[in-house]
Amino acid sequence: MAAAAEEPEGRRGRGPRPGPAPGSPAGRAVGEGSPGGSGRRVFSPAGEFREFSRRQLRDMERLFRQYDAGKDGFIDLMELKLMMEKLGAPQTHLGLKNMIKEVDEDLDSKLSFREFLLIFRKAAAGELQEDSGLHALARLSEIDVSTEGVKGAKNF
Repeated sequence: MAAAAEEPEGRRGRGPRPGPAPGSPAGRAVGEGSPGGSGRRVFSPAGEFREFSRRQLRDMERLFRQYDAGKDGFIDLMELKLMMEKLGAPQTHLGLKNMIKEVDEDLDSKLSFREFLLIFRKAAAGELQEDSGLHALARLSEIDVSTEGVKGAKNF
């Protein structure tokens, strides 16, 4: 019994499992990457969002950067508010929060570029309600995902 208590937890299957060291390329989660080494690989829009052409992705990135006033790689609530006002579809505070919530996979209450792209993916797939703020954003932005839609990968 004493020998089992001295045995490392990972060997008994109850503690952390052995695996790649944190921060090593094999141990990193696929994500967006950020300055300062957050332990994530760099997000590749062209690899994950193959339904959009490279031109569409560039246009979406340009739009994202245009409204990322803090230049922190995220669109927060106030930046989204400004974006929607400039696009001619102002939203209530609650409406803005719901827009973010619909695509906020990491629950940080702001939109990363990847989450921003999810808006256009959902719009192209017809997964957004007609009266939602996200539908208005996708429709009013200069990027027309309906021209190539989800079949756009053929021209990729």
